[in-house]
Amino acid sequence: MHADRRALQRLTTGTHTGCQTTESEGPGRMPGRRLTMADRQGIAAGLAQGLDFAAIARRLGRPTSTVSREIARNGGPGRYRADLAQLATTHRGRRSLRPPAAAQRAGERSGPNPEVARAFEGDLTAAIVETGMPRTAAGVMACLLTSETGSRTAAELAQHLQVSVATISHAVGLLRQHGLVRCGRDGQSRRHRYFLDEDAGLRSALVSARANQRFATTALRATDIFGADTAVGTRLAIAGRFLEQLGNDILRAAEKHWRTHRVHRGQAHPDHPTTTR
Repeated sequence: MHADRRALQRLTTGTHTGCQTTESEGPGRMPGRRLTMADRQGIAAGLAQGLDFAAIARRLGRPTSTVSREIARNGGPGRYRADLAQLATTHRGRRSLRPPAAAQRAGERSGPNPEVARAFEGDLTAAIVETGMPRTAAGVMACLLTSETGSRTAAELAQHLQVSVATISHAVGLLRQHGLVRCGRDGQSRRHRYFLDEDAGLRSALVSARANQRFATTALRATDIFGADTAVGTRLAIAGRFLEQLGNDILRAAEKHWRTHRVHRGQAHPDHPTTTR
């Protein structure tokens, strides 16, 4: 009787040498079932009682290897905590749902987060407005600068900026006067498409420098009209000389930039464009 009982116990605990498994999986337990919070609390309680991994596994009806891996990946016997182990498992599950690294990199190459990009575009528009450009024209510039192709149709600009096509046409006319954008044809639909000039930044600096020089030239005339010894003449003379010097510095810097980055490519100076704008 005792021998039969011991044999039965060996069978139920999986320790018999003829058994295919060496660990009990318990009644109604599936070896692949995920550990629950209750299981993890049982593991923590067993560790607190000084039980070995096999004893904890038998209590839970789990393979010893499952228990040992669970404890090892969550701090070991001395640092295992059920709540932290459950949290870590939840985090790993969420991470496994993320796309593979290659797919994620491809997604990153496709463009930034739309909300972040739109917020940046608003900041860029505000910065351009501060240079003295009208808001709609600044919005068109920001829109073209942040476009992958550097171009948009009038309808696309109107929809993006939530204004009429006529308003876009007026803003683009101003930008074309300064050589910041050019007009072309959409190869597929033959619609007018506005392109950001490759030298828009340089042209913008030149426009600003020339505006400063015009102001400087006008201000310097004050000495002839109001007298060099008057408060008005002195005030405008100081402002004029400063802006004249500033404009000259900007023009020299622009010319140096052009020679360094453009001339070796055989392109014309922005003051002498080769295309109709």
